[in-house]
Amino acid sequence: MPEAKVSPIVQRFAPFEALAEGLLAHAVEEEDGAHDLAHLVRVFHNALRIQAQEGGDGKILAAAVLLHDCVSLPKNHPERAQSSRLASEKASSILREMGWPSEKIEAVAHAILTHSFSAGLAPQTLEAKILQDADRLDSLGAIGIARTFYTAGRMGSKLYEPADPKGEHRVLDDKTFSLDHFELKLLRLADGFQTPTGHHLASERHRRLAEFRDLFLDEI
Repeated sequence: MPEAKVSPIVQRFAPFEALAEGLLAHAVEEEDGAHDLAHLVRVFHNALRIQAQEGGDGKILAAAVLLHDCVSLPKNHPERAQSSRLASEKASSILREMGWPSEKIEAVAHAILTHSFSAGLAPQTLEAKILQDADRLDSLGAIGIARTFYTAGRMGSKLYEPADPKGEHRVLDDKTFSLDHFELKLLRLADGFQTPTGHHLASERHRRLAEFRDLFLDEI
């Protein structure tokens, strides 16, 4: 019998194609272009790049990447900060059904639980640190800018507050104004990276982000 062909999206998760084949069906809940399969591929390749320098268990890391957004509540959802906890619990259930040993399930669950900026939890394992760095890299640079305005469009946010775009005399509100998200979150991310490799990669993307913010303000 001829060998079954591996789908192009599964091939993007080499050398963990078999794992991806089993987990991708559970990976994303809705068609959110900021947390879709393309996001998973980018985070996976960020993670591999960091792991190549820092080490860590590749299979645990790959599973954590594949399932880190298996529950992802919208940015304006009142329980948004619970997304990583819910994803961690769902991932544990999925891996348990697949026969994973408890210690590896716990390692994946911890990485997922602590990856989120909004959860505010510190990662304790190398794999968890790499996942957090890999995911946050996707919030910086050109991709981070694109995801910010995509998400703002879905939420019905405005580009900026015209009377005070920098928020110098008002409370910043990134649910209403897209530009506020740069000061409230994006431009704070680079200082919080967990690994030396992640921090190095973040520095260039942070520069691009800051340059865009400055160009944007210049044009308005």
